[in-house]
Amino acid sequence: MIRLDRRKNDQMRQTTIQRRYQKYPAGSALIKVGNTKVICAATVEDRVPHFLKGSGEGWITAEYSLLPSSTPERVSRETFGRVQGRSQEIQRLIGRALRSVVDLKAIGERTIAIDCDVIQADGGTRTASITGAFVALVEACNTFYQKGGTFPVTDFVAAISVGISSTGEKILDLCYEEDSTAIADCNVVMSGFGEFIEIQTTGEKRPFSRSDLDEMLTLAEIGIDELISLQKDALGSQLVWRVGRVG
Repeated sequence: MIRLDRRKNDQMRQTTIQRRYQKYPAGSALIKVGNTKVICAATVEDRVPHFLKGSGEGWITAEYSLLPSSTPERVSRETFGRVQGRSQEIQRLIGRALRSVVDLKAIGERTIAIDCDVIQADGGTRTASITGAFVALVEACNTFYQKGGTFPVTDFVAAISVGISSTGEKILDLCYEEDSTAIADCNVVMSGFGEFIEIQTTGEKRPFSRSDLDEMLTLAEIGIDELISLQKDALGSQLVWRVGRVG
């Protein structure tokens, strides 16, 4: 199979993560995955939702949105109280993924608000958002971490798309055109320890077999390993060693 950009089936699009992309948030990153570009920011707030008051635990919440000009046809700008169902689904996924690798007690009674704004979309915006948001999260946690304590982030987390192409081949990191014609589409979220956090798989054109799923997950592991390596490069020696640190 010859893919649109002549990648091999197990080859990701060119991906970069630029840390400290914005001046004001406690943590930020610009992630580029092929033609998909997402700005991820993490803001630390000294308050928690009412159900956590007095608990000593913190919280992580996420918001996701598409810039109106991020797609070939303009999308309506989402406003407070008018968030589309797709955006709600994605921002909940981002929050779940990040909370799965965070010790909420180590945050203290703080909320870390994650904002993922897609400035250009060409497939894989939700997976790029998770991968970039992790870098912003680590940077934000470093602003209140005290030496000798427990660093709140316990492990790495990244996400990637895999699928079955229109010709029946398993492919890694789908662009929009590949995704729109795929027989099956799968978004995989994994930890640095190689454990699955979430698997979202849909047979778009027909059912798929257990062996199909196994092959897709094997491809996802290849992509996740590469993404975590890029996250480590972005965080640098100053921060990468703090992930999972106790004392």
